[in-house]
Amino acid sequence: MRARTWLLASAVLLTAGCAAERPPVAVPAAAPAPVEPAAASSGGACRLLDFGVIAKHTGGKFDVAAAVDKGDTHTCVVRAEQSLLPELALTVTDTSIDASGFSMDVLPRGAKKVTKLGKIAYRRTVPKSGKAGPAAEVGWLATEGRLATLRWTCPPGTATAQADKLATKLVDLAKALDTRKL
Repeated sequence: MRARTWLLASAVLLTAGCAAERPPVAVPAAAPAPVEPAAASSGGACRLLDFGVIAKHTGGKFDVAAAVDKGDTHTCVVRAEQSLLPELALTVTDTSIDASGFSMDVLPRGAKKVTKLGKIAYRRTVPKSGKAGPAAEVGWLATEGRLATLRWTCPPGTATAQADKLATKLVDLAKALDTRKL
């Protein structure tokens, strides 16, 4: 009886080893999750911006950023991938100008002064031009000797009053930026 059991067990083991191997079952790979790059990954003045912070302060949703550095000037432009406008541009330039020089040479006529932003600051609304709507702009002299400007260009058909409200939101965004990190 033991011999039969041994013979049967050996036969089962031998035939199991001779069976044709089945090919592995192909499992489709999961689609990779889309990764939104941070604005800071574009370098330049974009290192100071974050899409989430922009949305929090302005309500605008952007997902594309591009930067240019030329000498002491660092610029970043952000847009939505599917649209040219609105567009937000940040420009930061090293400067030796003081608050008096800012008031005389930089402060645009008709601009409203802004408090608690750098050494001196302004906000203004610029009328529509060309194929773009009006623009909201905030400019300031940062405490570490940098001249900074945030400019939001609206799509055509945007009311000037809406751009003016946006200028107030840009002041809040400007206060959240740390130009020393450039």
